[in-house]
Amino acid sequence: MGFLSKITQMFSGDGTTSNVRTFDPVEHNGFIIIPTPQPDQGQYRVCATITKGEFEDQKVHTFIRSDLVASLDECVELTIRKAKLTIDQLGDQIF
Repeated sequence: MGFLSKITQMFSGDGTTSNVRTFDPVEHNGFIIIPTPQPDQGQYRVCATITKGEFEDQKVHTFIRSDLVASLDECVELTIRKAKLTIDQLGDQIF
């Protein structure tokens, strides 16, 4: 592999998504919570996608909080707890 090929590969990646981890959606009061923890300074930020409805009636909200958690699994648990609480407090006003 030539020098330019190596440089190009460094900046473009190899196109695989093997490092991407997905989490099971959680249903709560008619809403779907999909945890999407975001890496941030060696920790994980509480983040999720919250949806309600289907097809053209589907509403989507990106749920991001300032909380940082060291463990990925703990972040997912905290994300689900906080998303449920937010849904309980705001309902459809979340959109």
